Amino acid sequence: MFALEQAESPEKLRRIAIEPVTRVEGHGKVTILLDEDNKIHQVRLHIVEFRGFEAFIEGRPYWEVPVTVQRLCGICPVSHLLAATKAMDLIAGYGALTPTAEKLRRLLHYGQIVQSHALHFFYLSAPDLLLGFDSEAGKRNIVGIASAFPDLARQGVLTRKFGQEIIRHISGKRIHGTGVIPGGMNKALVLGERDALRGDIDAVIEWSLEAVGMIGRLHETEPEFYGRFGESRANMMGLVNEDGDLDFYHGGLRARDADGAGIFDHADYAAYGSLLQEDIKPWSYMKFPHIRTLGAELGWYRVGPLARIQICDRLTTPLAEAERQKFIAFNGGAPAHGALLFHWARMIEMLHAAELARALLEDPDILGTDLMADKGPRREEAVGVIEAPRGTLFHHYRVGADDLVSYCNLIVSTTNNNQAMNESIRKVATQFLTGHEITEGLLNHIEVAIRAYDPCLSCATHAIGQMPLQVELIDAGGALVSRGRKGF
Repeated sequence: MFALEQAESPEKLRRIAIEPVTRVEGHGKVTILLDEDNKIHQVRLHIVEFRGFEAFIEGRPYWEVPVTVQRLCGICPVSHLLAATKAMDLIAGYGALTPTAEKLRRLLHYGQIVQSHALHFFYLSAPDLLLGFDSEAGKRNIVGIASAFPDLARQGVLTRKFGQEIIRHISGKRIHGTGVIPGGMNKALVLGERDALRGDIDAVIEWSLEAVGMIGRLHETEPEFYGRFGESRANMMGLVNEDGDLDFYHGGLRARDADGAGIFDHADYAAYGSLLQEDIKPWSYMKFPHIRTLGAELGWYRVGPLARIQICDRLTTPLAEAERQKFIAFNGGAPAHGALLFHWARMIEMLHAAELARALLEDPDILGTDLMADKGPRREEAVGVIEAPRGTLFHHYRVGADDLVSYCNLIVSTTNNNQAMNESIRKVATQFLTGHEITEGLLNHIEVAIRAYDPCLSCATHAIGQMPLQVELIDAGGALVSRGRKGF
């Protein structure tokens, strides 16, 4: 839906509101200010829900945290479960995980990446890419995809199902499982479960490879459009292992600028506070992080698939690395920043995660029963970081001697992408809306740019300091009676 109304502005600019943004997780809206000639003056993505997990986790026993914070989301609960548990491993005083426990966590994580990337691409973004940005709105959905591309829809559904089955077997449930605990795992993978997953993995890898080829060919049909749509030149950040390879589960932080030059490398993520600064703006409940040394104006950055596959030195699985090389060649080896390239990168990552899952399913350690690490002295503070499907995810906790959480700070993937998303929608609005009659199809171009980032808006609702609040009193006829504002 979109609404057109007169803005309260001395310039009498018109205000267009896209509310809600559709085919994303959570609630958000976009406001666009235009003059009488449809010239764009302002475009903003607003996160309008507030959830407060950072506040109400305080005072809870630390062992409750992993299963509690995963309730932030029903799409990426595994990501929050793992990041929080990595922190609580240290808080509880556990040492290095056993080989089986680490491999089970990694397999769980790869299953999460497969199911989340499949959900986003086939269910949420394919309707735009395959049916057209301006196609009939009522058919621009997964049902429309199933009607026009039944084989593709089936493969998408089954690929996501496979990822969910990995999650179910390892953590006990497809959503909000309990298999991961501080110090290791509380459930082993048995032979029948392993064999059931191994029986499907080759088909999932084949389908993932086909999806990568399809989206790559789509970009090659119109390289200027697909490579430049929503382009915002951004710094990039993600985790790499000691060899510079992409590592979804653990590593050091690497950041590069928009041209690919290094900013920092193999940085200890526990020191993220010295690397990143979180700012707030009064029109959104999502924070605006930036790299401290560059400042707010130049230091904003991008995370997630488009950043990860460009800042790493390689992917460690052969099929995905071959496809990554094709992606890098698309822009002549230079870093690419078009928003739609996220989809190509996302499918490469889905293939990579499926290949990694196959290797673990063939590893004898995956059936081990030694699941808990040795315990040592407790810590009062710890940070857990992973690469969630949408990008780098930070969980930071302090716990007192009474075992109760005294501090919690979360920087989720979508928050890291906040400024980059705003820059992309400004680019799209300026390119496609300026001087044109505003239609639903044109406004969908804005949503297409947002969807490319696969935002999880529920996860990203956090505030620092005083929370802005606006209350409006509307009478029975719909007229505004009064408005109260606080904290703006």
